Amino acid sequence: MLKRILILLAAALLPTAAIAEGGVVAAADPRASDAGREILRAGGSATDAAMAMMLALTVVEPQSSGIGGGGLLLHHDGKTGLIGTIDGRETAPAAARPDRFMGPDGKPLPFVEAFPGGKSVGVPGNIRLMARAHQRWGKLPWARLFEPAIRLAENGFEASTYTSKASGPVSKLWGDFPEIAALYSDNGTPKAAGTKISNPALATLLRRIAAEGPEAFYSGANADAIIAATANAKRNPAPITAADLAGYQAKERPAVCGHYRGYKICGMGPPSSGATTILQMLGMLERFDMKKLGKDSPVAWHLIAEAMQLAYADREKYLGDRDFVSVPLAGLIDPAYLRQRSKLISPVRSLKKYEAGTPPGAEPRTAAISGEVSGTTHFVAVDGNGDVVSMTSTVEGPFGSQLIANGMVLNNELTDFTFAPEKDGAPVANRVEPGKRPLSSMAPTIVYDPEGRAVLAIGSAGGKRIIMHVMKSLVGVIDWGLPAGEAIALPNIFFGGGAVLVEKGTALEAMAPAIEKLGQTVTPSELVSKLATVQRTPSGWVGAADPHFGGVALVE
Repeated sequence: MLKRILILLAAALLPTAAIAEGGVVAAADPRASDAGREILRAGGSATDAAMAMMLALTVVEPQSSGIGGGGLLLHHDGKTGLIGTIDGRETAPAAARPDRFMGPDGKPLPFVEAFPGGKSVGVPGNIRLMARAHQRWGKLPWARLFEPAIRLAENGFEASTYTSKASGPVSKLWGDFPEIAALYSDNGTPKAAGTKISNPALATLLRRIAAEGPEAFYSGANADAIIAATANAKRNPAPITAADLAGYQAKERPAVCGHYRGYKICGMGPPSSGATTILQMLGMLERFDMKKLGKDSPVAWHLIAEAMQLAYADREKYLGDRDFVSVPLAGLIDPAYLRQRSKLISPVRSLKKYEAGTPPGAEPRTAAISGEVSGTTHFVAVDGNGDVVSMTSTVEGPFGSQLIANGMVLNNELTDFTFAPEKDGAPVANRVEPGKRPLSSMAPTIVYDPEGRAVLAIGSAGGKRIIMHVMKSLVGVIDWGLPAGEAIALPNIFFGGGAVLVEKGTALEAMAPAIEKLGQTVTPSELVSKLATVQRTPSGWVGAADPHFGGVALVE
């Protein structure tokens, strides 16, 4: 009885959170959370719930994610304590070459010219990821997981504020993309929030995959639709072949784990840069008393900014798809290397110049900036057995490539590659190559306490900023003792244009003058995150969704 009272009291104090003794789900769209809860209540596992959310988001959040894109998944087994990961990142088709995004003048194409149309589309990975995850950790029949998404696509759903807003800038391109214009605009004007949208073509596709399995996505009529959409695009037509689609495989990879103040933090390895970069920053911060400084200290945020810029310098130089390039992964998160990097950080002045280091095992390489657009989505699930799933899913930028095949948005993930294949006469790690997966900032994360219990699952959207959204939340929970729901609401921080970027209208913007006194140029910016989290507490599992978006956490 006392435990139940504590749960009810906590729910009243944290109205954006969902607290339960059993399962919890959280996503950036309430209809996806509804889908996850429905599956948990039907006896599904955390994996089943997460896959139902991924499918539902394909329908209701087409600007951000879906089966026309890819994702990265972490799974914690509540019985064995083992952690597994599945890489469903998109791959470059066989026709892709290192100069894919170079213009006739020998210079990289502007992003706005590169992303619309067929050239930017990678082979989608989410359905293969789903099949592998369901085979490993699913409980309900495969077809049952599709039911919420099929209902949404057939019966219609109201366009969210975020879908309508994301349509605005890209809708100017839709004169060349009639299929997407027909779905999400009225006579060239983006459909307003609240407008009912149905997608019967997508419903038909989902029904076919539900009945026939993943091969219905990667071969036959759907493969033909993807091939036709990319080859016949009015902008940047480019071939994806039947062999490209049939040959795609989602891959199980070892999790990348490290320690911070007694906690074990695990995430995805390359082609994700998320876990590696987060662990680097935390390793550099560990010698500072972040708890004593607290969340309201300009010095604390200055230290985060310094560690951020050093870690991202390493990211740009060394990280890429390990199936194609040598990545000094162990060296990048080696404690001795991070202590060496940490010595560059001063609490009283900024370093000003942030260069990559030389981690153990690193081969000579030049740094080059990769590009990621602020899109994507994240969702989390925990079930009554203690299984936990943290998954990030994406089609890259708003509405991906702007191409539609069978009602689904096709990704523009290949623009995550570095456009210039060489720098200073040396090949770039994240250059385009056939079959390669582009470097990603997606950072699905699971945290274990000093007793080895899974206590937190978290992730975000936001392009390259994803890493920082997750990282500041981890500092909020571990160093500043905040509940996860409050930690994800902390101000966001990033960098660019020679300045540290701080979120407008927050306490961090108020600290800008004090941070600048330490030598940083600080620029208030729009830094919207889209975090979702579940956290183990004495009262049960607590779920929360980012206050920047209209998502919710729901209990089983």
